[in-house]
Amino acid sequence: MPPAAHPAHEHHHGHGHGSHDHHGHHEMPASGRPLTLMSINATLHCLTGCAIGEIAGMAIGTALGFSDWGTVALAVALAFVFGYTLTSLPLLRAGLALAAVIPIALATDTVSIAVMEIVDNAVVLAIPGAMEAGLGDVLFWGALAFALAVAFVAALPVNRWLITRGRGHAVLHQTGIHGGPSPRVVGAILAVAFVFGAAVLIAELVSEDDGDDMAVAALVR
Repeated sequence: MPPAAHPAHEHHHGHGHGSHDHHGHHEMPASGRPLTLMSINATLHCLTGCAIGEIAGMAIGTALGFSDWGTVALAVALAFVFGYTLTSLPLLRAGLALAAVIPIALATDTVSIAVMEIVDNAVVLAIPGAMEAGLGDVLFWGALAFALAVAFVAALPVNRWLITRGRGHAVLHQTGIHGGPSPRVVGAILAVAFVFGAAVLIAELVSEDDGDDMAVAALVR
């Protein structure tokens, strides 16, 4: 075969296996703003599935009266389930076999979700009264919203580090297949969640201080 025909053959071969093979040759950003933007998008993507599972687990565990650690365990399990699912569905729709999708999802999300879950649940457990609050208490939702925002901040540098080494979201990027909600939309929701959560926690702190002042005043009298 003449040398000039070889690239065309490769191009045709790539399409025979799906568009993800063709896109898989795109280079990864190595530094600067492109890498930062990709890291933010990757972390928001991961946070979406993680947040769905975390909220569902916390809500179910609280509603059913699970212990604190039982609720945390359920939330962590569902965070991984929804996180992997959000990554896997677009790949499956694109025609990849499940046997190929599973290792991609595991490589893409495992470390990121683990970091998010450790930080998220640690923050919720550290907030006084958060685990005891019911679904109708604003503290429950405020603490959870604030914790997810903190988890995003913690996971962002981890995802950036993984991408620079061809791991984490870089594995998914190589397929050329992306899905899930728009990172802009998720980012906007996250910003609102942080403001809401911070406002609730500040209000709770001020309320406790006022209660302490009243108690001291009553003892003085």
